Amino acid sequence: MSDQSLFNDDTPLFVDAENDQHTPSTPDQTWKVLIADDEPDVHKVTRMVLHNFTFDGLKLELISAYSGIEAKEIMASRDDIALAILDVVMEDEHAGLEVARYIREDLNNRYTRLVLRTGQPGQAPENEVIRNYDINDYKDKTELTTTKLNTLLYATLRSYRDICTLDLNRRGLEKVIKASTDAFASNSLSKFASAVLSQITTLLGLEQSALYCSSITHDTQLDIETRSFRILAATGDMETGHAVTSLEDLPEQVQQGFKQVLIDNKSHYYKDYYIGYFSTQQGSESLLYVTFNHELSDLDKQLLEIYAANVAISYENLLMREDIQETQKELVYMLGEAVEQRSKETGAHVKRVAQISQLLARAYGLPEREAELIKLASPLHDVGKIGIPDHILNKPGKHTADEWETMKTHSLIGEDILAKSDKRILQLGSIIAGQHHEKWDGNGYPRGLKGEDIHIAGRITALADVFDALGSKRCYKDAWPIEKIIELIKGESGKQFEPKLVELFEANIDKLVAIREKFPDSHN
Repeated sequence: MSDQSLFNDDTPLFVDAENDQHTPSTPDQTWKVLIADDEPDVHKVTRMVLHNFTFDGLKLELISAYSGIEAKEIMASRDDIALAILDVVMEDEHAGLEVARYIREDLNNRYTRLVLRTGQPGQAPENEVIRNYDINDYKDKTELTTTKLNTLLYATLRSYRDICTLDLNRRGLEKVIKASTDAFASNSLSKFASAVLSQITTLLGLEQSALYCSSITHDTQLDIETRSFRILAATGDMETGHAVTSLEDLPEQVQQGFKQVLIDNKSHYYKDYYIGYFSTQQGSESLLYVTFNHELSDLDKQLLEIYAANVAISYENLLMREDIQETQKELVYMLGEAVEQRSKETGAHVKRVAQISQLLARAYGLPEREAELIKLASPLHDVGKIGIPDHILNKPGKHTADEWETMKTHSLIGEDILAKSDKRILQLGSIIAGQHHEKWDGNGYPRGLKGEDIHIAGRITALADVFDALGSKRCYKDAWPIEKIIELIKGESGKQFEPKLVELFEANIDKLVAIREKFPDSHN
């Protein structure tokens, strides 16, 4: 029988086998196919039949295993096998079945396409095998003609290709989600922008490339050249561009790219760089310039667009959040200042107390977020004075016993007013208002709390308030010299104030005095 007679479309492939040592050359990129069969002739014939086979422009690389054990070793050592054609009967009558189970269950490989074939179909009934094993096809060797083997290869490789594409997209989207999460966790625009650049670098593998992130304050009535422009973050060759405020100050390539996407209102890809344009429903526009040293794939572009869309939305939300936070800060200061003005004092006191409290909180070792919250909430420490009658609040002389009892109620009044809110700043403000007149030794008011039963924010604000009040001119006293203030506060260590805070106060006295000088009273 001639070799050619083996390959007629209607002739079974494995009724006979002739020696043929021809093996196709292996290009750099090939479809890896494992042939597991204990009959050497099966391998020879398979190689002859498939030596010219190509799919999607790639040839096959046939890998031979002559036993179930060898097939397991090969599958365990590599993850690029697209198709495994397994003989059922090798070293034992169920070897191929065991390999199939091993690939799916032990290796947890759901990607490689598995085809079982047998020369003894009665020994492993097709219905039972298909039902009990996670395989993709089951063939009798006698029915595998050249045409049918080629058909099998096309079908299984097409399936493997599509699965790999889906998995690549899935892993890409996972990267986008992680990148978005990391960027969205930023609590300021500068940190957010830096995170955006870092995550794009990771997402697209652009480790050596320069990235550039910018934001445009949108006004459709202005020409592109005259729109407000600000740099959020930059890396690589663009790091020197932070001071740029106009498009005209940018490198020519970046400048022209930005102008073009602003005109077209859409992103553009170029040979070795990308200009991203992102806008939101609220009208804000962001621009992104990214250079790369390899051509972006279609998947890279899809991931970049998805990520960029998330960034645009997050950026706008961050702008809104910062605006709300700034508004909240202003309202807190305005409320504190309103109380001070009712007391015929200047509003600088609440600003100084805020700054001093933050400094002491940081020195105490509190996390930055807690120190910031204390700074934001401490201006509300005396808000309860709004409920104190004018003739008592502004009395120039010493209060009577009854007047003093009324005056002391401002702590509980302020606590009660602020406690009605569920906002963190106001909740902490409520604690500070209610506890900033408590004393470390338990002799304070309104509840006589002692030691660490007093909230740390209350302990810090108490010292900040006394330090600043003693150094300020009030309706009932003149400002004290700094030496006398230090002496009094040191004398109250372990009594009115926590000893550790007094030590920190002494260690940072120069910084505290600098805060007083930075925010002077208007009548000084």
